Amino acid sequence: MQTVEETPQPIQAEVKGHIPEWINGSLLRNGPGKFEFGEDKYNHWFDGMALMHQFRVAEGSVTYRSKFLQSDSYRVNSQHNRIVVSEFGTLAMPDPCKSIFGRFMARFELPESTDNCSVNYVMYKGDYYVSTETNFMHRVDPETLETKEKVDWSRFVAVNGATAHPHYEPDGTTYNMGNSYGQHGSKYNIIRVPAQRLACGDTLQGAEVLCSIAPAERRKPSYYHSFGMSENYVIFIEQPLKMDLWHIITAKLRRKPISEGLRWEPHCNTRFHVVNKHTGQVYNAVPKAFPRRFVLPLTVSSDTPVGQNLSPLSYTSASTVKEADGKVWCTHEDLHPEGLEEAGGLEFPHINYAQCNGRKYRFFYGCGFRHLVGASLIKIDTETKEMKVWQEEGFYPSEPVFVPVPGATAEDSGVILSVVLSPLQNQSNFLLVLDAETFSELGRAEVPVPMSYGFHGIFVPR
Repeated sequence: MQTVEETPQPIQAEVKGHIPEWINGSLLRNGPGKFEFGEDKYNHWFDGMALMHQFRVAEGSVTYRSKFLQSDSYRVNSQHNRIVVSEFGTLAMPDPCKSIFGRFMARFELPESTDNCSVNYVMYKGDYYVSTETNFMHRVDPETLETKEKVDWSRFVAVNGATAHPHYEPDGTTYNMGNSYGQHGSKYNIIRVPAQRLACGDTLQGAEVLCSIAPAERRKPSYYHSFGMSENYVIFIEQPLKMDLWHIITAKLRRKPISEGLRWEPHCNTRFHVVNKHTGQVYNAVPKAFPRRFVLPLTVSSDTPVGQNLSPLSYTSASTVKEADGKVWCTHEDLHPEGLEEAGGLEFPHINYAQCNGRKYRFFYGCGFRHLVGASLIKIDTETKEMKVWQEEGFYPSEPVFVPVPGATAEDSGVILSVVLSPLQNQSNFLLVLDAETFSELGRAEVPVPMSYGFHGIFVPR
């Protein structure tokens, strides 16, 4: 949680190794970059003001720039030189210039949603936006990082927010999810935004709620950060991380941030919701998920041979063997490759999205988390369970972004881009370029300016 300065004018990076000349575009990243105003400091990593980063790659060279998002939250905080707008883990204190009565009454006002869109870059109708999980987004210019207009989801569909991880169809149609809250509780909503512009300056015009799903507990809906999508269905996982709406609504009165309203309730089951994305039909026949439960298609009788694998499934290493005493011994399949535990948890997963979104994929990439931030980059082959790792001591890579070779058909024909940071003063931060197939380093572009560790980003081709 260290504040860094913006770099509004492009600076040339020093390239070491080789960056393929076919890469032509910008890696855009988003994340917190300012953690205090005056004497006030934010309490949580998620609260920092959005800092937008751009790595422009062309003909083997790289330039870097960054700009703070000119959100209303950023501007009013800067104007008053204190934290005026509450964030996820930080409650803004009442204006000290108000009377004692005014400060007391301010505790009964519902906090306004922040427009500090520090999570991701998203696309709607060909335009680029920075997004968080409230009802606000900001349109931005991907070439200059200039902040354009603020867009409010609730002006177009009846939701109180939307995720920063929508899914895209090849024709540009976009799907997202957002909650709505009313006197009867909450609902999960599947949202569809058309690809077509109806007029110049369109933002979310034509957006519609495809369907609504009632939570297991209407006053304690589950928190979710993303959802899944196949060619025909949206898959939403309702998990036991709950948002206690009463605690969230009364948080300001109790002088607590809204993060205090999140509750992990392991006694609740995980529920899978499947929605036909063409018709909006919700399939309620999907069973609740219970851990450590599996089924193998077996027929075991007295004539079943002893000592042989009886599982007919060719795509798994899970096996079942009849013992001499008639008992059947089952062995599980490790869904992760050997050695993954040493990398810690795996976060920021990415695939060849253009080729594989909504379809079966073989390879995925992610960050190994042995610390609060990523410590390694990982490629996993889901068929062979082979794992490849890039890591360097003292360096912390960001989310891996896959960029395909133009015209390539092989799923892993391309490069992985990741911004790598070092807390050491004598080390430069750099844009790392890996061969996605071999996971070997092709080159790096070093930038001699401090950077903050961000969240998510996208590659914008030119």
